[in-house]
Amino acid sequence: MAETPYAPSRIRALPSWLLGRAAARGHRLVADALAAEGMRMMHHAVLSGVAELGPLSQAELGRTLGIDPKDMVAIVNDLQKDGLVTRTPDPKDRRKNAIEISADGRRRLRRTQQLGDEANAELTAALTPDEREQLIALLTRIALPVE
Repeated sequence: MAETPYAPSRIRALPSWLLGRAAARGHRLVADALAAEGMRMMHHAVLSGVAELGPLSQAELGRTLGIDPKDMVAIVNDLQKDGLVTRTPDPKDRRKNAIEISADGRRRLRRTQQLGDEANAELTAALTPDEREQLIALLTRIALPVE
C-alpha cells in the first residue's frame, strides 16, 4: 500500500481527513479484490442492483443507482457481453429493455460479494466485532442522515 502523505497533526485529527483516508484504503482493497475476478467496482454495483431490483429498465436502474446514462450504457454493455445480464423487452413498456441478471451473473456476484466481504474484513481487521458494528452504525448516521 502507498505511504500516507504527510499531514499536520491538526489535519490528521479531523474526521473528514480520517474518513477520506479510510475510504481510499477501502476502495483500493475492494477494487483489487474485484479485479481478481475481472470485475470493476461500478460493474459490481450495477450487477448487485440488478440482482436486488431487477428486472428493470436501464434508465430506471441508472436513476436508482445515481449513474450517468452514458456510463450506464457502457456498463450494461460490458455486463451483457460477459453474459452476466440479459436485456429483454420491458413488459411495462415494449420500447424499453429490461435488464435482468443471468445465472452466470448470479454465480459471479456471489463470488465478488465474498471477495468484497474479505476486503472489508481486512479493512476493519484492527477492530473487534463490536467495534465493527459500532463503526458501521456511526458511518451510516454520517453518510445517510435521516432528514
